[in-house]
Amino acid sequence: MKKPKLSFWQIWNMSFGFLGIQFGFALQNANVSRIFETLGASIDSIPILWIAAPVTGLIVQPIIGHMSDKTWGPLGRRRPYFLAGAILASIALVIMPNSAILWVAAGMLWIMDASINISMEPFRAFVGDLLPSEQRTVGFSMQSFFIGTGAIIASALPYVMTNWFNISNIAPQGEIPESVKLSFYIGAGVFLLAVLWTVFSTKEYSPEELERFHKEDDRSESLKLNQDFIESEKFLNNGIAWTLTGVIAFLALYFFIYMDYGLGVFFLGIAVFGLLQIFASVLTKRGSTSGGFVVVLNDLYKMPKTMRQLAVVQFFSWFALFAMWIYTTPAVTHHIYGTTDTTSALYNKGADWVGVLMAVYNGFAAIMAFVIMWLAKKTNRKTVHSISLIFGGLGLASFYFIKNPQLLLISELGIGLAWASILAMPYAILTGSLPQNKLGVYMGIFNFFIVIPQITAAAILGFFVKSLFSGNAIYALLLGGASMILAAVLMKFVDDVD
Repeated sequence: MKKPKLSFWQIWNMSFGFLGIQFGFALQNANVSRIFETLGASIDSIPILWIAAPVTGLIVQPIIGHMSDKTWGPLGRRRPYFLAGAILASIALVIMPNSAILWVAAGMLWIMDASINISMEPFRAFVGDLLPSEQRTVGFSMQSFFIGTGAIIASALPYVMTNWFNISNIAPQGEIPESVKLSFYIGAGVFLLAVLWTVFSTKEYSPEELERFHKEDDRSESLKLNQDFIESEKFLNNGIAWTLTGVIAFLALYFFIYMDYGLGVFFLGIAVFGLLQIFASVLTKRGSTSGGFVVVLNDLYKMPKTMRQLAVVQFFSWFALFAMWIYTTPAVTHHIYGTTDTTSALYNKGADWVGVLMAVYNGFAAIMAFVIMWLAKKTNRKTVHSISLIFGGLGLASFYFIKNPQLLLISELGIGLAWASILAMPYAILTGSLPQNKLGVYMGIFNFFIVIPQITAAAILGFFVKSLFSGNAIYALLLGGASMILAAVLMKFVDDVD
């Protein structure tokens, strides 16, 4: 017996919480660089301040995925995490725009992103839990719709506050404008209410029901993974290699080049990953393999083939996206509006316009979420995703050539198409290649290939902008466009097994 198909409104309800999640995420993406610059951050230090977000996801998502696979209580399997993350994120959204100094704002970004990740990660596994194979593309497309819809409103809120309600978007030096503060307060409320809607309107299958569906799925045998643990020697050898690479690169940077903080953190991260593997080798040798830490590392090495192929595509896709989120505000205000003075009306006009641009790409993504679902049925998911990424890359690169800010709206259509596809197609392809009892942890591990490129972008883009691009942030967007087009090419090598 297969899982029963759900109605349109059931899929709507189970996905509605993403409206709130993306509301918080979009406020973060559109305004955090602005907040950092307002509080005194230099253009080349912005990426390292952003690094908290992907590092948090790298740690939180696989842990939450593993925990939610093992959870069952009054609220079910995934819903307790939706709710806990929503409460914490809403509190962080209220505090973030009231940060008086830069390190407080950076710390709040860390807390806010951790909370958003707690809510977001189980939502991906939620689709695999509740929907049969033939409805998964619909489920992820519905999530894309709510992601786009929430982000339209959230991204445009500061602009709306100023231009519709005459709330000031200018503040004294070192203070966040009132329009931004009110936008974050509204976001906190929307985040919590939207997640509550999903928590109380959607019923989860019990562990016994899921096990029965899994056993009766005629593909279940092909999706079984080797559950034996990797030998401790492999963890040890790989750990030593990663640790030495990170330490040597860090020391070379420190003594022979110059200490760029972003690259320093990046190389230390490589060393830390090596040390974690060495620790896993110790635990494995002792037979202590039941804990989530060893399980996650073991599953990382034993990823299905399709997941490995998608990981490379995700790396270059999300490198491009993170370049856009970090650098769109300084690129537009500097390259197109011609100002670096964060207290000027011209800078804040440009920063508000960035919010509108992000609202447009998210709005177009909400519309295209259903179009790409239809196109995937007529063609296939790989083709749709490749074409979407090409349009996204061209849209991102076009920022370099366009001088009229109004024309950037056209660029955002390509980015919106790519965004809609990135949020749906890789997950629809991936879910069909995973065993049911590992959905949560593998969705968390898959997030590695979202956050690792973000960490890479945060680490190297500051160095590139300062040392190679003479402080011109627009070149980071050009590099992001090239990265997204490369992802489109690599998509052709992915096996879509379901």
